[in-house]
Amino acid sequence: MPSSPRWVEAVNNALRQHPEHQPTVYQVATVDASGHPRVRTQVHRAFHHPPDRPDLPLLVTSTDARTHKVTQLHASARVELCWWFPGTQDQFRITGFAHVRPAPSPSAPAEPTPIPAGATALEMLRDGGFDWDAKRREAFLAMSPGMRASWCAPDAPGSPLGSYEEQKGWPRRVPAEPETEEDRKNWEMSLGNFALMLVEPVEVDWVELGVKPNRRTAFKREGEGWVEQLVVP
Repeated sequence: MPSSPRWVEAVNNALRQHPEHQPTVYQVATVDASGHPRVRTQVHRAFHHPPDRPDLPLLVTSTDARTHKVTQLHASARVELCWWFPGTQDQFRITGFAHVRPAPSPSAPAEPTPIPAGATALEMLRDGGFDWDAKRREAFLAMSPGMRASWCAPDAPGSPLGSYEEQKGWPRRVPAEPETEEDRKNWEMSLGNFALMLVEPVEVDWVELGVKPNRRTAFKREGEGWVEQLVVP
């Protein structure tokens, strides 16, 4: 069976070495319709890969289906993310494709973004009948009640807000097991706006600043494997 690329092991090692500094967020950049770069911070949920293909890792994150980035990813699936680990002083710049899976309901605020040619792992999951919504719900349930409530905002992120006082009436918690009618309403709203986002890397730039002299390695996916090239830091 193919093995996981060395950069994934480096990420996992950095996460294990300094749990007190565990960086669970990275910055993800897209391009808008005007050609301007747009970047935001997103939470890393997990790694995932097609069955028996650890050489095709996917980064699992999430988003609100109403955000501008979903519209941007409909136009172009290419993204780049930057992940900094303060404990080990490692930086990973990851270039690849992103795919967003919102709720499958006809009333969902967005449609799934296209899976482009060349997104091998995403194509394998699609062709293998992967249960996207089960994975979406798994990620949703893994969040805290307070985090789940963040998807209950009545309008899309970035919409005009009259005052901060308006937010005081918004839900603060969405429990995993709704007990009241209000809990159930908030659950449906939050889950309906919650979208799974998967990033398929094709190039990775790993810089090790915690060693002297500094090291830098460029990884590129080619065919059935990853090619490594040492480069100037």
